[in-house]
Amino acid sequence: MKLRLSTAIAAGKAAYWLSRFRGYQGSSLPGKVARRLYSGTLRDLAKQVRKGIIVISGTNGKTTTSNMVTEVLMDAGYRVIANREGANMIAGVTASFLLNAALRGSINCDYAILEVDEASMPLVMAEVTPVVIVLTNFFRDQLDRYWELDKIIAVIRDAIKKSKESSLILNADDPLVAQFRISTGLRSLFFGLSRQELSTSASSQTRESKFCPVCGTLLTYDYFHYGQLGNYRCPGCSFKRPRPQLESVELTYVPGGTNCRITYGQQAFDLAIPTQGVYNVYNALAAFLTGLHLGINPQSILSSLGRHQSVAGRMELFNYQGKPVYLCLVKNPTGFNQGITTLCAAAKTKDVLIVINDNEADGRDISWLWDVDFETLSADHRPYPCFICSGQRGEEMALRLKYAGIPIDKISVNQDIKAAINTALAGHADSAFLFSSYTALWQVHKLLKQLTAKGDPR
Repeated sequence: MKLRLSTAIAAGKAAYWLSRFRGYQGSSLPGKVARRLYSGTLRDLAKQVRKGIIVISGTNGKTTTSNMVTEVLMDAGYRVIANREGANMIAGVTASFLLNAALRGSINCDYAILEVDEASMPLVMAEVTPVVIVLTNFFRDQLDRYWELDKIIAVIRDAIKKSKESSLILNADDPLVAQFRISTGLRSLFFGLSRQELSTSASSQTRESKFCPVCGTLLTYDYFHYGQLGNYRCPGCSFKRPRPQLESVELTYVPGGTNCRITYGQQAFDLAIPTQGVYNVYNALAAFLTGLHLGINPQSILSSLGRHQSVAGRMELFNYQGKPVYLCLVKNPTGFNQGITTLCAAAKTKDVLIVINDNEADGRDISWLWDVDFETLSADHRPYPCFICSGQRGEEMALRLKYAGIPIDKISVNQDIKAAINTALAGHADSAFLFSSYTALWQVHKLLKQLTAKGDPR
């Protein structure tokens, strides 16, 4: 068996270097090669993790939360393995282990932080035994590739309820996530946001959960943060928003970041993260609570999160001749709506580039764009000198903006992504926001790195 494992590791490492030599990321291919040669590669390597495995899943925020947890543990002095590139299916998870393994089949690791795609949870959970499972949120995402939410939630529930020794870190504000305490019976800890200035008494966005997951009664809300996230209760049974162990009670945006006042029992902390968006506050809260649960000193966690740098496309900040340029991955209506919220909150004028592809990894069906609230931008389009649309479905994106009420003289289409980026960067607005679907992201990111100097524009 050790010979088969060693052979699989050697082949996987060779596949990685070959992939990198040809200009690819090499984040999944090594795992595919290794698993083809020896199906027990992941299981054999994962059981060598000394302190525990943390699995992080959900629709939005997986990559950012995983990277935050990784940084918290590394800063605390632990040796960590993580699939930080975001390759979150079982091949990518396997690759993260084998690339850190010696050829003889051993690894030197205290913790493994695994971002796991929702549909891959049953496969991964069959081969690893996590001490902590973090669930961020659940929204509709690429329905032509995956399933309706009820089915994907049931699949995840059945995968994790067998893990009797695991603790759950759950988003209290999402009823689809909060229900896992009841449906799995596992020990559960919650994070959430109290009512904020930006919270609303009614939600105009798409809500994935209107009915109680326990009895089916229509949920009532005191307020919404976005989507179905907020303070909810069921008038038909006892299901309601759990009281979070960790809660943000005050949130303020500052240039290039967000400040939070958070409470944990009788303790209060001031957290400053160098990234914007309420969704990133949720990611930070999930990482903070995970660190606390693992026994990390709170001040060490605060320091780690305060130094966090966004990974590719997670409202990543670049600098172009003193102009801030933000790159944001968009792949479903809720994520795009939160990107638009951050765009609207930014000061002064902003040029906008939207790159939409419809490759298999993006989802062939782009009708989800009609559920995005672009109408928000048309209500006051003065801060937006131009909207540039690119990618394989750039023309359809331009049509969507037209029907949203954006003046057509502000909309242009350029299928050449590099030329479209240059146009956005060369605009006269005070900042630029670039939104990209999944398969275009690495190309856009690579071009941005060539054209800009990454860093703080202030």
